[in-house]
Amino acid sequence: MLTKILIANRGEIAVRIIRACRELGIRSVAAYSEADRFALHVKKADEAYCIGSDPLSGYLNPQQLVNLAKSVGCDGLHPGYGFLSENPLLAEICAQQGITFVGPNGAVIRKMGDKTAARKSMIDANIPVTPGSDGNLSGLDDAVNKASEIGYPVMLKATSGGGGRGIRRCDNETELRQNYDRVISEATKAFGSADVFMEKCIVNPKHIEVQILADSLGNAVHLYERDCSIQRRNQKLIEIAPSPQLSQEQRETIGELAVRAAKAVNYQNAGTVEFLLDSDGSFYFMEMNTRVQVEHTITEEITGIDIVQEQLRIASGLPLSVKQEEIQIKGFALQFRINAEDPQNDFLPSFGRISRYYAPGGPGVRTDTSIYTGYQLPPYYDSLCAKLVVWAKDWPGVIARGQRALDDMRLFGIKTTIPYYQQILKSEDFKSADFDTSFVDMHPELTHYSLKRDPEELATVIAAAIAIHSGF
Repeated sequence: MLTKILIANRGEIAVRIIRACRELGIRSVAAYSEADRFALHVKKADEAYCIGSDPLSGYLNPQQLVNLAKSVGCDGLHPGYGFLSENPLLAEICAQQGITFVGPNGAVIRKMGDKTAARKSMIDANIPVTPGSDGNLSGLDDAVNKASEIGYPVMLKATSGGGGRGIRRCDNETELRQNYDRVISEATKAFGSADVFMEKCIVNPKHIEVQILADSLGNAVHLYERDCSIQRRNQKLIEIAPSPQLSQEQRETIGELAVRAAKAVNYQNAGTVEFLLDSDGSFYFMEMNTRVQVEHTITEEITGIDIVQEQLRIASGLPLSVKQEEIQIKGFALQFRINAEDPQNDFLPSFGRISRYYAPGGPGVRTDTSIYTGYQLPPYYDSLCAKLVVWAKDWPGVIARGQRALDDMRLFGIKTTIPYYQQILKSEDFKSADFDTSFVDMHPELTHYSLKRDPEELATVIAAAIAIHSGF
């Protein structure tokens, strides 16, 4: 078993990894920028080291991170999600320096990060993919010809893309010509590569992904699926496990496809295979995420399997702790991404000091976060400030528990997506499990809500105002 790992990340995922390490008896080392000096992961880790005054550069420097791991006696490095988690160079430098990378090897990350190479691997494994270009597009004329061949609408995608960036839907040739240079520009800025490819656009699909685990001994299992259809501009908002929209036959089919995909590329560690489900019931491979997912929490709730601990066991050369036939689904789980955004103002970021924060509790409620009362939420990073997870034995029960937990949560000082999620849970389409990726766009009225001022918060504001006035 690994004995000491560097966590090359920040925020709630760093705290999550620290907790898994503590239960396994592994020492944890936090890396932090000056902007994160007072962050929770710094307080909770066994050791913590500053990686620079710049808010981002330290988290994005693979050589510096590996050098730090080696200098403080780490034998492992966990990349979390985001930042360098899907950067093959980090995994390769770890291997060169004798540091165990908690994830797949660099070659697999490189192959699955290249969307055209990933498509080819899936085609070779007889896994359905959407019609599209055979490889990267050579130019605008090639894009126009390919779109004419497969039919509109089409999706232009960055070959090295991820996280919903570098994607544009084009409904006709005019839009394709307008968006082509934009996608290339966004891809170059975000991923350092101008390569783009094209796929047929599956209109209003359901977004279904499967969690997989694979060890170094040839064992691979799936932990069933998550429904990620509630999203805005390709960014997930609410995730569900299992999907209330699949039949048992579909569930078994997509699970088998995901395991086949993992074995086709000799995958090791935790990963996610993402699919689109068309209205005719057809599944199409979309991409493979070679890291732990933000929404791994809900899979843990319905299966009882600690995915981060499994990652650490696999990286240590141990076999999976479970066999496929031992993995059972129990109930339903929802995850709400509590983002520091204002849903009533086009979801603009809302950073600042957390004046008050209380986590909800009670049966079937879990909160993964790195915030606390008095914490100054920095403006340099992702707007995610907490993940609220609820579990119940059935679909109506998990919706009711979600409403109660969202109502119990107290987070003041910034705008958040909490009231917006409360409106979504009241939607008849959501409650009847009838939704796809168009849900947010089809329900703009859900951002039109009124907020009731919390009496305790109002009293605090009034007391502060009186104190300021008295000082004059």
